[in-house]
Amino acid sequence: MMPSTGLAAVVVAAGEGRRFGGDKLFCRLDNRAVLAWSLDVLEASPLVSTVVLVLNQANLERGRRLVGRRGYHKIREICLGGVRRQDSVWRGVQHVTGWRWVAIHDGARPFLTDEILKRGFEVAQQIGGAVAAVPVTDTIKIVQEENLIEFTPERARVWAAQTPQIFRYDQLAEAYQKYGDQDVTDDAELMERAGFPTAVFLGSYENLKITTLGDLALARTIARGRRCG
Repeated sequence: MMPSTGLAAVVVAAGEGRRFGGDKLFCRLDNRAVLAWSLDVLEASPLVSTVVLVLNQANLERGRRLVGRRGYHKIREICLGGVRRQDSVWRGVQHVTGWRWVAIHDGARPFLTDEILKRGFEVAQQIGGAVAAVPVTDTIKIVQEENLIEFTPERARVWAAQTPQIFRYDQLAEAYQKYGDQDVTDDAELMERAGFPTAVFLGSYENLKITTLGDLALARTIARGRRCG
């Protein structure tokens, strides 16, 4: 059977929120839970055909209630994540076999837009893998032990990675099967290790990941601005 050419999305919401001090995904952001923001975009996007939501044991029932209350028809599967983020992604990815393209998105990034998805999907179809990112605005220092500066990379070549990250399913699955036991910080790093080409595309400086209480305060400011705009 030929794989579907549509886009499947895996939303990762299985973290414990240790740095935040609790489960940030169900904090109120304007009139919705943080998690609902990106799920709403995926539900409405004509690019996305199906969604898998990855939760942890503690927020599983709360997530199921959210899906039922908001009537998400594209969420075909809700599954439990693993110990590491990459374990959670892999569990979700295994529920979208049969799809040619898969987008991985962090549920803690509420300001996903259909425009970001479109840009990423276009690049992924050309290259095979595409990662939302933004050029860094600060000078970056690479440091050694005892915080000694080793060198300063050229800022024009340094981008801060975000999600969504969109890949060919077969390549992502192969990367996980070969290198999934190694610790990585995002899925693109696995693709790099497997030798699959992956390009960055312009995300958004508003596409922040809520990790701390300060991030939530900033997200609420952005949300108010969008409502007023």
